[in-house]
Amino acid sequence: MSDKKLQIIPLGGLGEFGMNCMAIRYGDDIIVVDAGMMFPDAELLGVDIVTPDFTYLEQNREHVRGLVLTHGHEDHIGGIPFLLSQMQIPVYGTAFTLALVERRLDEHKLSDKAKLNTVKPGDKLKLGPFSIEFIHVTHSIVSCVALAITTPLGVIIHTGDFKVDPTPTDNELFDLHTLAEYGKRGVLLLLSDSTNVDRPGYTESERAVGPRLEDLFVRTKRRLVLSCFSSSIHRLQTIIDLAQEHGRKVAFLGRSMNNTTEIAHDLGLLTIPNGILLRPQDIMQQAPGKLAIIVSGTQGEPMSALSRVAVDNHKSLSIEPGDTVVLSSRIIPGNEKAIYRMINHVAKRGADVVYGSMNPPVHVSGHGSAEELRLVLNLVRPKYFVPVHGEYRQMSKHAKLAQHLSHLGLEDTFVLESGETLEIDGKGARKGEKVTVGRVCIDSGSLDEVVEDMVIRDRRHLSADGFLIPIIAIDKNTGRPEGLPEIVSRGFISLDESSELMQDARQVVVKTLESSSAEERGDWGVMKEKIRADLKRFIGKQTKSRPLIMPVILEV
Repeated sequence: MSDKKLQIIPLGGLGEFGMNCMAIRYGDDIIVVDAGMMFPDAELLGVDIVTPDFTYLEQNREHVRGLVLTHGHEDHIGGIPFLLSQMQIPVYGTAFTLALVERRLDEHKLSDKAKLNTVKPGDKLKLGPFSIEFIHVTHSIVSCVALAITTPLGVIIHTGDFKVDPTPTDNELFDLHTLAEYGKRGVLLLLSDSTNVDRPGYTESERAVGPRLEDLFVRTKRRLVLSCFSSSIHRLQTIIDLAQEHGRKVAFLGRSMNNTTEIAHDLGLLTIPNGILLRPQDIMQQAPGKLAIIVSGTQGEPMSALSRVAVDNHKSLSIEPGDTVVLSSRIIPGNEKAIYRMINHVAKRGADVVYGSMNPPVHVSGHGSAEELRLVLNLVRPKYFVPVHGEYRQMSKHAKLAQHLSHLGLEDTFVLESGETLEIDGKGARKGEKVTVGRVCIDSGSLDEVVEDMVIRDRRHLSADGFLIPIIAIDKNTGRPEGLPEIVSRGFISLDESSELMQDARQVVVKTLESSSAEERGDWGVMKEKIRADLKRFIGKQTKSRPLIMPVILEV
């Protein structure tokens, strides 16, 4: 067995935020850690979500022993329906994580095919040559685990997302003891979250948000509208406890908020006192000073509950002067414009808006800062180190942080990007061959959902330069055009029938037709291509624009 290699194969999430997916291979056995998604950049027009390209797993489907999940955030579980639609493999995760996965699978009508297996911290799982122990860690979502994966060559620790919270609101402490035990016995490789490596010191405890929220409950005389990530069960519990303490009823708005709180309540992870919940349709009948409304949509998503409330387009809630709206979440980079636009709409309605950094804070991160990352490195003391979950600059900084420790040198730390592999054998560790990775764009409104690169390129082209449609009527008996061609334009420069450019463009089409042989005119495919080429050259020379040109030939 010693001649077999251990391979670390990141399929997403390294060098980018989101799409976290890592394959670990020993010989002919593969396990997969997480299968996430990311939200699209502005340039991916019309795309709803982006998932990793699972080609490598498809090509090796007979070797994949299972999918192991660290926690239930979308950037770790959002790609699962798309992976399971391509191949059937067992899935392992905590009860809360799997309940969130099940909702996703229901939406894609895949729940019957999925084999979901519940685990809990402390459990050990055997998959081929891999033995996996689940270790409880603290994060901004409940039921998170790190993974200790014992392989024939040594132990791999995968932290998942984490922060070391010394005072978690549910009193479930980060299991540093088990990490330290593995460190004492010897760890071959550490894969550790890099998200907050830029932040010095320690990330504040979830409890730090309590005083600020309590102050808002005390000071707010009218409605208190609070928005946070629906997966932040600890934060929701704090809000519900404060609402009960201050005699306010609680209403949930937003599909994701209702779904997640229902799951958490069913699993005993969220305590909702009897009589405190209010139906959304009763909000406007309730005395404003007796209300706390918890709304999803912190990132300004166009159709989210909070975005609709902000423009007074929600059937259950209207913001009125004197109300207070609280964004208890971070602004995810790239979402700034949408969020500030939403805040402006709320402010126009006379409400106070509380957001951003303040002391005490209204939001704390779920990721460990530099000192927590250093603590984990010191406890685990790995032989090799690969930073994960972050952009390249963050992973590079995390690698340098590791190299400052006495036992890790430059040759022991590897900054990988998605598709780059790490090979470990008896002789040591080195970068291996690259594997196929990429992004798969999903447009949930389209029939086959997957959006090809060509479609996105066309959308980008249309958004920048618009299109021209020359319509040519041809006599089917003579093959000659019937009158001047018509030209329809959208998103290009404003053209009317009498404009000089329009007249010249029509003449270009006429000349192309006249200069073509009878044989060419009889082949419409050839004629469309000739018209497109000549018109493209003419428009480019006249306007420096490149509209999409789609000739239409009608037989009359």
